[in-house]
Amino acid sequence: MHGLGAGWRSWSPILDELAETREVIAVDLPGFGETPPLTGEVSIATLTDSVADFIREQGLDGVSTVGQSMGGRMVLELARRGVGGDTVALDPGGFWSDRELLVFGATLRPSIALVRALRGMLPALLGSSVGRTLLLAQLSARPWALSRETVLPDVRGLADSPATGAVLDALTKGPKQQGAPAGTVPGRVTIGWGRRDLVTVPRQAARATELFPDAVLHWFERCGHFPQWDAPHEATRLILDSTD
Repeated sequence: MHGLGAGWRSWSPILDELAETREVIAVDLPGFGETPPLTGEVSIATLTDSVADFIREQGLDGVSTVGQSMGGRMVLELARRGVGGDTVALDPGGFWSDRELLVFGATLRPSIALVRALRGMLPALLGSSVGRTLLLAQLSARPWALSRETVLPDVRGLADSPATGAVLDALTKGPKQQGAPAGTVPGRVTIGWGRRDLVTVPRQAARATELFPDAVLHWFERCGHFPQWDAPHEATRLILDSTD
């Protein structure tokens, strides 16, 4: 499950490597990619409901779930509900302090407005190491080292996805993530965190593991908010080693 941005294409840097040994289902959450937005309330709870319904309808009970950012929060919420099997959450949202949440909203909203204003110039801007550095410093520890093909889908998704605004409101105005007491999750829980994450900052990892005491914490060194960008092979290995 992806975060704000491209939909399933957010996983493109690691999909092929994962699919060499596993069957992979990468979804577009409601309002992203090719999935229509929700018709009612948009919240983390209702977005997670939609995924839980999909898992049930497709006969995927016990499936391992992997998510990043908002998707990381959602797979932890599924685990809290007892849905799925092993869980891997990469830089999950929902564990901010009140002050951190204010900073998150105050910095991300202008960033989204900027990429919308620059929509037509994004391919050229992201084709330059200088452009990537200027636009993606909040998201990546090494934006100049990434390729345009890696980052363009997510940046375009921020600009184009019809649910971006409603989901950002859900993240900033809705409740924080609840936890799961020890022994209540359906499988292994692994939380990966970038040491240089400027969106869900590293100190939030302590809150996440306190709320999910069964979780194993993995640190990505020299990595920002997108492990699949900054540390694709390490992210792939963590997912494969942490799921059945």
